[in-house]
Amino acid sequence: MTRKNGGRWNHNIHYHPRILRVVPDGARHALDVGCGEGMLARELRRAVPHVTGIDLDAASVEQAREHPDDVGYILGDFLTHPFEPASFDVVASVATLHHMDAATGLARMRDLVRPGGVLAVVGLARDTMPGDLPRVLAGAAAGALHRAVKGHWEHPSPIVWPPPVTYPQMRALAAEILPGSRYRRHLLLRYSIVWRRPCG
Repeated sequence: MTRKNGGRWNHNIHYHPRILRVVPDGARHALDVGCGEGMLARELRRAVPHVTGIDLDAASVEQAREHPDDVGYILGDFLTHPFEPASFDVVASVATLHHMDAATGLARMRDLVRPGGVLAVVGLARDTMPGDLPRVLAGAAAGALHRAVKGHWEHPSPIVWPPPVTYPQMRALAAEILPGSRYRRHLLLRYSIVWRRPCG
């Protein structure tokens, strides 16, 4: 069976379903922060009528705009772009927070979510050694198995390495900035955060 992402696979794409599963029923507006060439934005568009993607990388945004869809792509910095507060039912981000100050980025994403809406983040953080070595080895082995079966697609966006924030630090930031959020650390060297903005 052909995957909806065109057969592409990498560690980030692997966790797209975690974001798509938490899109609220009736969501009308979604924002993909750090959209790159738009794969997640296009997946969101299958469930949400109005999707906006924003990214600082001009080459990636240019690639995104080549696709025949009605996603709106913005070349710009989501930290300073004049979005209206609380204007999105879904704010999603994959492998973007480590490109900026994580606390500032999480707070900005939080502020853009409407009451009852969802913030869903998949990110990568820095391992701490030697304690994380078993996780790193298990993740590397699982990733190699996935690549052997599915291949590997290298995204065109800029890379930041190593991530400036550790996994425990990300967990603490999520608890502080997004009370009630669900933080999980995943096998393929990623974490996820899901937070629903209270309606009251």
